[in-house]
Amino acid sequence: MGLSFDPDTVSLPVGHFIGGEMIAAESAIEMRRPSDGKAYAGCPVAGVDMVNRAVESAKAALKASNWGGVRPRERTKALQAWADLIEAEAETLARIEALCSTRPVGQLVAGDIAITAEQIRFFAEFADKEGSELVPTDDATLGMIMSEPYGVVGAITPWNFPISMAGWKLGPALAAGNAVILKPSEMTPFSAVYMAQLAVRAGLPAGLINVVLGDGPTTGTALTGHPEIAKVSFTGSTRAGSAIMENVARTGVKPMTLELGGKSPQIVFADADMEKATTAIAGSVTFNAGQACVAGTRLIVERSVADRLTAAILERMKAVRPGPTWNEATQYSPVISERQRARVDSIVRSAIEAGGECLTGGGVMDSPGYFYQPTLISDVDQANPAIVEEIFGPVLTIQTFETEEEALALSSHPTYGLASGLFTADLSRTIRLAGKLEAGTVWINRYSRSRDHILPTGGYKRSGIGKDLGREAYLANRRTKSVLISL
Repeated sequence: MGLSFDPDTVSLPVGHFIGGEMIAAESAIEMRRPSDGKAYAGCPVAGVDMVNRAVESAKAALKASNWGGVRPRERTKALQAWADLIEAEAETLARIEALCSTRPVGQLVAGDIAITAEQIRFFAEFADKEGSELVPTDDATLGMIMSEPYGVVGAITPWNFPISMAGWKLGPALAAGNAVILKPSEMTPFSAVYMAQLAVRAGLPAGLINVVLGDGPTTGTALTGHPEIAKVSFTGSTRAGSAIMENVARTGVKPMTLELGGKSPQIVFADADMEKATTAIAGSVTFNAGQACVAGTRLIVERSVADRLTAAILERMKAVRPGPTWNEATQYSPVISERQRARVDSIVRSAIEAGGECLTGGGVMDSPGYFYQPTLISDVDQANPAIVEEIFGPVLTIQTFETEEEALALSSHPTYGLASGLFTADLSRTIRLAGKLEAGTVWINRYSRSRDHILPTGGYKRSGIGKDLGREAYLANRRTKSVLISL
């Protein structure tokens, strides 16, 4: 049977996790499994009092453990032990997440969980390798830039990659000496709770990671607006990020990092390796059913090879087969909810009404759960809804160009600038366009992140502020002060 499992036999850690203990709470939000639509649990909603309790727990843990002031190598060792336990408990963690989310269990064990453990180890090594520095002043003074943790960091993660996103937030913040209060999405909350339980089992001080469950308007607002949350980190939609900025501005001033929406282009020139381009482009829109902020959903291809590339992508998209996330063999995911699937379908229909031609897909799959057909739409202009809107589903548009300038003009989006792809064999063009593409990440002759965690991710325009991953993420969880000493 391998990793496949019976979804009705999975035990879920339902409740908030504060001070190293599960806090029972009344379930308030009905939850349905994306793979079959069956109601299976309820997500509690933490209000102001529960968030206050989590903040007090985090403050007490920082004080009792001196987490931000111990020898940095002690933080490194503790985080490495946590990463080891995440790997050891990968199958249990994968079952919890696969039940709730759109991530197939096989992909979780081999991909999300293994990579998250690597990332935690990566950030753990920064603890004793980044610090304060002496700076040049004059002979009569000593200048220093001192680096220190913020204290209590508030983090909010989305539903599309729950374990990975939790790792993105927790790894750098903890390595930098902070405590974290994490609010996972109310649609996929339980894997984050189990990760926090594993952290305590691995030896991290209880209360250093607190997990409060709930929705954005209630729990998220209480968390981001709390006066003793020193810094906010959020990954999610641009709309939600804007609401967080408004709430922070209304309740105080604090730094934040925001990784938000995207509408990423993939530009293919006639000299590109078409097999490589086909694999990357089709994979980008079918992986997790297109539910990724960096999904390359706008194909911009040189006209002379457009028909050939389109035919190859169509073949790949038509070959996908849906399956429940608890089946190890599943490769194609459901959409997270009935509401989101209806939104995807509405945008597709609007795109066709606006003149787009649907080459494949364009409707709900005839199968249990919230599956949507991989969809390819051509003949779209820059005003088409499928070009303008972040769909967050398995929908790819095609536009053609004849000149490099035209390709760049089509690639630019008025709202988003998160990621972009470029396929060409011309090294000069690669260097030239990499600097001109308006995106925080440019992938060339590929379209995916690697396990090189040193590379940061973040967007231009309304795709976000600041960076996740890389050295930048660690430094974003430290604040600096200038010290000048007269000798």
